[in-house]
Amino acid sequence: MKRRFVLQSLPILGAAVLSLRMGLAWAADEAPDALIKRLTKEAIDLIQADKGVQAGDVSRIMELTEQKVMPHVDFQRMTASAVGPAWRQATPDQRARLQTEFKTLLVRTYAGAMSQAKNLTFSVQPMRSMPQDKEVTVRTLIKGRGDPVQLDYRLERTPGEGAGWKIYNLNVLGVWLVDTYRSQFSEEINAKGIDGLIATLAERNKANAAGDTKSAKG
Repeated sequence: MKRRFVLQSLPILGAAVLSLRMGLAWAADEAPDALIKRLTKEAIDLIQADKGVQAGDVSRIMELTEQKVMPHVDFQRMTASAVGPAWRQATPDQRARLQTEFKTLLVRTYAGAMSQAKNLTFSVQPMRSMPQDKEVTVRTLIKGRGDPVQLDYRLERTPGEGAGWKIYNLNVLGVWLVDTYRSQFSEEINAKGIDGLIATLAERNKANAAGDTKSAKG
């Protein structure tokens, strides 16, 4: 019996991920809570205005993701953390394939959830941090249909070119995304090895893509 991957039943995350995609170039000195507030507002505005997003157009949402998400997320760190200790033993080719499949899994999961992320409001909670901090947590509260959802972001300050704050983990309803995937990935790696995990992710992504095509035809 195939294991379910986390987030399939959390459509509210569609808004969260879109908030990572949105925005123009941002200043390196923009505070992390200000960044999250701006991106979340832009995401909600887009959800309300873009008919393709509202309709759950997967190709449209994935296009936005490819264009906007990478500048705001440390995806290599997310993938390495999710894979855990086995990441150190993975070859460069395996690492590249893991990152590609993991990104596709998340993007497609969020894209599928986007059509349900409507009529949302949000607030950013007061942040406790020091100016010299290199990692912080920004907590937000998303309100829509049903009970409010606590959505927290972990960000790191990145140096050099493209310096600024980047997201490397999300917490929804008390569950950190990367930590949850690490547990699931560990079981796959122990049973099938790194290549087995890659194959499982690729199979899942292929099934999702087939589902998207079927939905579009239907």
